[in-house]
Amino acid sequence: MNDKLYIFDTTLRDGEQVPGCQLNSIEKIEVAKTLEELGVDIIEAGFPISSPGDFQSVTQISKAVSEPIVCALTRAVEKDIDVAAEALKFARRGRIHTGIGTSYYHIHLKLKSNEDEIIERAVKAVKYARNLIDDVEFYAEDAGRTDNVYLAKVVEAVIKAGATVINIPDTTGYCLPHEYGEKIKFLKENVKNIDKAILSTHCHNDLGMATANSLEGVLNGARQVEVTINGIGERAGNTSLEEVVMAIKSHKELKIETGINTKGIYKTSKMISSLMNMPVQPNKAIVGRNAFAHSSGIHQDGVLKNRENYEIISPEEVGIDTSSIDLTARSGRAALKHRLALLGYEFNKEKLDLIYEDFIILADKRKDINDSDLKKIIGVKEDKNLHRIKLVNLQVLSGNSTIPTATITLDINGDEVTKTAIGNGPLDASTKAIKNIVHSKFILEEFLIQAITKGSDDVGKVHVQISYKGKYFYGFSSNSDIITASVEALIDALNKII
Repeated sequence: MNDKLYIFDTTLRDGEQVPGCQLNSIEKIEVAKTLEELGVDIIEAGFPISSPGDFQSVTQISKAVSEPIVCALTRAVEKDIDVAAEALKFARRGRIHTGIGTSYYHIHLKLKSNEDEIIERAVKAVKYARNLIDDVEFYAEDAGRTDNVYLAKVVEAVIKAGATVINIPDTTGYCLPHEYGEKIKFLKENVKNIDKAILSTHCHNDLGMATANSLEGVLNGARQVEVTINGIGERAGNTSLEEVVMAIKSHKELKIETGINTKGIYKTSKMISSLMNMPVQPNKAIVGRNAFAHSSGIHQDGVLKNRENYEIISPEEVGIDTSSIDLTARSGRAALKHRLALLGYEFNKEKLDLIYEDFIILADKRKDINDSDLKKIIGVKEDKNLHRIKLVNLQVLSGNSTIPTATITLDINGDEVTKTAIGNGPLDASTKAIKNIVHSKFILEEFLIQAITKGSDDVGKVHVQISYKGKYFYGFSSNSDIITASVEALIDALNKII
């Protein structure tokens, strides 16, 4: 029988500490329900003493979910613990997460205390919490930089006081993987009552090793990992849920399992990215838009022959429809032949070689090649009914005392259509006007602006991702007017649907 690894999601607590990523109570409940569907074991819903909003969120999440344990964070302060217990009173299964700093830096420079007093305060907090709730997790803040012998003394004392889970945070992301693994191993071997509690990892990504450190912790005996969706969190972020879960799933020889429904990972990632206005970097493991995209000719040929040549995870396993074979100047004949076949065209080797020469010439000039470009290369005339949507005119009214309004004229199949719409901002108004013209129920999933030049006349490159009937389409454009670039990028994506 495989060991159970408990997934503790702190997206709504540690993840929400990212500047600009705050959610309201309704959004937090929506996230919590999605995390429940995903199969997380514990949801850290917030820090109730920190604000009335956080208290309300923990209370409402406690009512909204039934399967996961709902956890509330506190300091080792009785008032904090009282407020957390009150916020958790509606939880079917609640947990108080209390703790204190244990490293030299935290004890002497932050708390202005000493080692003995810290143990007394830790024990007092855990005992107090256990009088209010059965499940108490203790965190030894900055455990990554804490002396292992002293850390073991703290852990033994708080387990004796009633702690059921012991969190060993690498708060600053300082540890190397082998150091963090050895720390967990040391506790397993030197804390005499360690069998009465579960060891948990909580690793930050300051040096880019959060996932590696967490996995080393698991390999050395930790059976809970504290993670966030997309790895969001303080500074460089936290351990990524999707990375740990898929690493464990990919290595069946570890004989460890989670209860995560991995097919819900991509959907959850998109939701968090959208609600928190945190775009996922394209090369992000598991959920980045390039995670299953292939543009190198050698890779494309290998994937087309057998997916496992270059993909250790099937995209369907995480809720993505399929891999993508992107045609660029680095693509080979195998990818070109594959794309042409999808369009319904097949050629012998001699003809394909000639087409490939023309393809490479065009690909050297363009960032990517679309189906319309391919048809031109092979001499196929476009059907008149498949003419591209073109932007004819765009007029936007916006300001701090004006309702954002967009009037757009598009050329569709040679006919010009004009619509006006209002929205929450110029982009929202423009998107609604386009929807009114094309009568499409597409959803704008991702919107990203990147600077190309510098100065007040900066040219911005816009990338958009839209979903339509369960599939995703991308659009790109650049312009010194970012609204124009945004509309053109959206139209580019719509043309790919056609």
